[in-house]
Amino acid sequence: MEEKELVKAAKKGNDQALAELFRTSYPFLLKYLLKLTFNQQNAEDVAQETFSKAIENLSKFKGTSKFSTWLISIATRVYLDQKRKQKREISWLKQEQSVRKLKWETQANNQAWDDVMEALGQLDDDLRIPILLKHYYGFSYEEIGKIIKMPEGTVKSRVHTGIKKVRKELNPIDEESGFTKPLSQG
Repeated sequence: MEEKELVKAAKKGNDQALAELFRTSYPFLLKYLLKLTFNQQNAEDVAQETFSKAIENLSKFKGTSKFSTWLISIATRVYLDQKRKQKREISWLKQEQSVRKLKWETQANNQAWDDVMEALGQLDDDLRIPILLKHYYGFSYEEIGKIIKMPEGTVKSRVHTGIKKVRKELNPIDEESGFTKPLSQG
């Protein structure tokens, strides 16, 4: 059977036709995914998810392109979604590390977490709000930018500047000695 006939039969529920479509498309798809991912296991995982999505959406395939082209477009979206998810997870881990580091620094300097909250309270809203949205509520820089109508780069800059100010407030420099003095010494 030709590809168009196999697609028609598969849409009607013919499992053998669907299996034949996948059997003939798999080598091409896997080669593409290997070039995309540079990882055999990841390529196979994306191929499996691609076939799963293709089965779910087979009725939407219009046949204006080759079946393999349609699979490539699905596979590309699956791969890009996977990369975005990994990027968000890495970003979240970095956020968590930053907060843990700030907590550790306050504890190492015999300061209470309440001192951090007090230092945050002394920041202007334009610095405090992005920090709270980022580190307490877990929003991405992009989401924060949309919430407060500000470019993503500006949000990143304000979070960074605000955290530096909080750290400075928690570890003031004694002007006479040039050494850091604990908050309790005023």
